[in-house]
Amino acid sequence: MRQFQFYYEDQESLRRELMKIRQWQNTRIHSGIVFQVLSETLDQPLLEDIQAQIHEMIPDALIMGCSTNGNICEGKFSGKDIAIVCTVCEFPSTKVEVFQYELRNETAAQVTSDLLAKIGERPWVKAVEMLVTIRGMSMSLICDELQKMRDDIAIFGGGAFSNDIDENAACVFSSAGAYSQNGVVFLLIGGEDVSVETAHITGWKPLGRTFRVTRAEHNILYELDGSPAYDVYYKYLNIRNDSHFFYNSLEFPFFYEHNGIRILRAPTASNPDGSLVMTADMEQNVSANLAYGDPWTILDSIRTSSQKIRDFAPEVIRVYSCAARRTFWGDNEVSKETLPFQAIAPTSGFYTSGEFLRTNGKMNQHNVTLVVAGLREGAPAAPLQTEPLQTKDEYNGRVSMINRLATFIDAATHELEEANAKLERAAITDGMTQLYNRSEIQRRIREQLQSGGNLSLVMLDIDNFKRVNDTFGHKEGDLVIQGLSGILRKGEEKYPESAAGRWGGEEFMLMIPWKIDKVEKAAACLREQFAALAFPAAGHQTVSIGVTQAIPGEPLDDLLIRVDKALYEAKHSGKDRYVVL
Repeated sequence: MRQFQFYYEDQESLRRELMKIRQWQNTRIHSGIVFQVLSETLDQPLLEDIQAQIHEMIPDALIMGCSTNGNICEGKFSGKDIAIVCTVCEFPSTKVEVFQYELRNETAAQVTSDLLAKIGERPWVKAVEMLVTIRGMSMSLICDELQKMRDDIAIFGGGAFSNDIDENAACVFSSAGAYSQNGVVFLLIGGEDVSVETAHITGWKPLGRTFRVTRAEHNILYELDGSPAYDVYYKYLNIRNDSHFFYNSLEFPFFYEHNGIRILRAPTASNPDGSLVMTADMEQNVSANLAYGDPWTILDSIRTSSQKIRDFAPEVIRVYSCAARRTFWGDNEVSKETLPFQAIAPTSGFYTSGEFLRTNGKMNQHNVTLVVAGLREGAPAAPLQTEPLQTKDEYNGRVSMINRLATFIDAATHELEEANAKLERAAITDGMTQLYNRSEIQRRIREQLQSGGNLSLVMLDIDNFKRVNDTFGHKEGDLVIQGLSGILRKGEEKYPESAAGRWGGEEFMLMIPWKIDKVEKAAACLREQFAALAFPAAGHQTVSIGVTQAIPGEPLDDLLIRVDKALYEAKHSGKDRYVVL
């Protein structure tokens, strides 16, 4: 693959650049040529004129483009309104095609269905590049459908944007369709000699405690741990719900697990009710952490990921970087992220409203992320041996302090969570036996009873326990109690759906969500296991057991009375036995 990158200044300069490319074409064999027009302006007549000039001078070229929040040429932020990237495929086996669709929520299913059908007819496809207007749309359906493509197809791309980060307007266009503010363009690339390698880079790291997403609908995050989502930003970061919320929260998006990888989601606004407008959909009932970014951590992540791309030895590299990363770094520093890739191969791309990448077969919409795609034709050349990245020494001081403070916060949070977990466990646990205390096992019985599922109770009482205490002392009595509780704990480990608790003194309660026939066998086994234990002074002891099964709809008190009655009958009919009622 061969690539030409240049900026649009006026019609005359464009014609000169196109003439150079045409002259190069006339002396080379090529199989396809694709122009990408990346524009910070949404000026429709200008963009249509650029396409017309390209088509006039190079009629066989495919054209695709979109509006952006900034353009990347030769690995760096260009600072120019319009960048043009021309990629020429040189192997005869390489094929490229462009498709464009109008895209709205109501047409998303049809768009993906049509694209999947086209790819099914084209077994040569190795990669799909996507440019899409996403503001105001949920991309979840599209991502779910796109991952139905063959497993060997790479999918990557970015969301169109505008130069104003607060502006919703964006556009896409191509030689397969017209200028559109609600559309998607797909470039299909493939052939037996085409290879693709992709990576996604965040550099942001989780910070502090974990929250539970308790209410979310599409891209509106309503509640974390049952409280308004905005409260997290105010309580932990003192970020106010005002016009500066987006910029103040930019360095602290949310990290959460999705499709087996960590995904970043950033809030773009906070609503009066405390809900947050996120850059993309968030799932409910998932765990999330605030994340933080700093230059040192980000460049370390790029160092690691660039090695993978460097080893692949691409001929061209395309990058899609979130506009939030441009804002985070500032225009004078943002190229530090992308220039290292230019040392590997010609690198171009743009700053997006969202990044897309298929990873492990799953299609994901990213935010605050840098997506990288390397492409080549033919066998790889020898990997570069040079180190293209800056050293950590450039970021000692301020960045080092951020990392150390974040490490301190993480360690302190972990210690606090462990301490809280111990306190919570102590509140529901019997200290001697480490089984649930009476209030907790009773709560669990009530919960299971209300669920309507199978529920059986096993109530146990150590026989002649007072005599053990009186004869051998309370220390030996404690050993006997601990012996029975040890058997019950092993049962909980083997059957996690069960729960055992100390009911009081030498009495225990076992809750099992099984039918009575299976529970009866368990009761017999418990009696035998306890009888087989030998204590230092008290020797072998026995236990009496009552067993019963819950009747649908019956009150908890009736169930407890019945199992207590079963235990009473076992005690008064000779002990060392179980009775089922």
